[in-house]
Amino acid sequence: MEDFSTIIDWSRAHFAMTAIVHWCFVPLTLGLAFIIAILETQYVRTGNEAYKKIAKFWMKIFGANFVIGAATGLVLEFEFGNLWSNYSYFVGDLFGAPLAIEGIMAFFLESTFIAVMLFGWNKVGKKFHLTATWLTAFGACLSALWILVANAWMQAPVGMEFNPLTARNEMTDFWAIVFSPVAINKYFHTVTSCFVLGAVFVAGVCSWYLLKKREVELAMKSMKVAAVFGLFSALACAYTGDGSAKQVARVQPMKLAAIENIQDGSTHAPFSIVPGIEVPSMLSIMSYGDSEAFVAGINDFKNGNAEQGILSFEEKKVRGTIAKTLFAEFQEAKKIDDTTKMAEIAAVFKNPEFQKNNYAYFGYSYLESPEDIVPPVALNYWMFRAMAYLGGWFLLLFSVTLFLMKKGKLESNKLWLRISLWTIPTAYLASNAGWVVAEVGRQPWTIQDILPVQAAISNVGLHTVQGTFIAFAILFVVLLTADAIVLTKIIKKGLK
Repeated sequence: MEDFSTIIDWSRAHFAMTAIVHWCFVPLTLGLAFIIAILETQYVRTGNEAYKKIAKFWMKIFGANFVIGAATGLVLEFEFGNLWSNYSYFVGDLFGAPLAIEGIMAFFLESTFIAVMLFGWNKVGKKFHLTATWLTAFGACLSALWILVANAWMQAPVGMEFNPLTARNEMTDFWAIVFSPVAINKYFHTVTSCFVLGAVFVAGVCSWYLLKKREVELAMKSMKVAAVFGLFSALACAYTGDGSAKQVARVQPMKLAAIENIQDGSTHAPFSIVPGIEVPSMLSIMSYGDSEAFVAGINDFKNGNAEQGILSFEEKKVRGTIAKTLFAEFQEAKKIDDTTKMAEIAAVFKNPEFQKNNYAYFGYSYLESPEDIVPPVALNYWMFRAMAYLGGWFLLLFSVTLFLMKKGKLESNKLWLRISLWTIPTAYLASNAGWVVAEVGRQPWTIQDILPVQAAISNVGLHTVQGTFIAFAILFVVLLTADAIVLTKIIKKGLK
């Protein structure tokens, strides 16, 4: 197929567009849910009607955001079957399980209580309504858990074995998938980053009100909750980010090399603040907790490094090709119903040593050259720094905001209020930059080392992918515009 690589590019662009649009809604939903729950708790605890009105105001924004986020999320899940059918077949037993749990348990929990939260103010008691609000918040986090578990498995596949009879990867240990260190770190880092975005959004909107000298009580009460919640969330996000970096160094070292633009590995590896400015030994410490630890570079993975026990691309390709060839032999035996040969080969695939030494590199058999395993370096380098440096800025933002509130100077500091307002888009940038690093950083893999993108796509025509890409691009522009208009109207209206 002459346009095969083009279809790969269009399929990736299609999925990336949907994922980015979807992620414009998810973080605000997660972060805003807890801020609303805290505000409503204040209402129930103090009996102050102002907190009730404020909570109901933010619920309007939450509701509008939730509806469009849910719709774009459904599109994203359907794209696995439409654009990535080979992937869906190859790992459907594993990848589908967390998504099914998310749909059956978490989404229904969230959807059930969100109705009470949004429409039950005058129909249920205070405490019951408050319980529904908190359950909506936790339901949103539970929904995110299963999606992030599925994504973490793609980054570091565990708890499975390949069945040559069905040509599928099958689950052997559900709990190993759920509680893998990669999944745990990814979940808490992602969720806390969502909390930060929600807090930045609320703080920015409150700043606009204060600049306009409108809804001052709403702004000050919401700002205090958002700043405190955001500060603790930003600290937790930084801590979990450190844990995530250590996991990347352990299971996706090529991603780390791309993020830091390391061509040749070394001990006492420096951390690059920006090109030309480095902190000696910092990367070794951040990655492995030891200044003398060796951090591998791109060339180590392309050419191998026997001293550090790193296999070259060619060695991994040979090992992966052995597994692929053996699978082809199994299929031939299956065609002629040679059950003895099939049983022998199946036993080999079940052997832990074969899985570790050969099947673990199955995906390399589809690649042509060492350059194929190198992710886009410049993009990963700058996206990581955008995420990390903005995370530091958010810490400063919340700290200074709380200091100004304590001194009674926030309302009069117009410069800081404008800065807080214009920080909102940077929170979305930081959030999406994190996902760019996570997903682009593991290219060319859909499943790390096992399935590259060219083996995962659906066998569909180029014009079909291009046509649906354009159609969805138009749809998403309409949805984003509609959401912006709705949110703007809600904010401009205030508590009226």
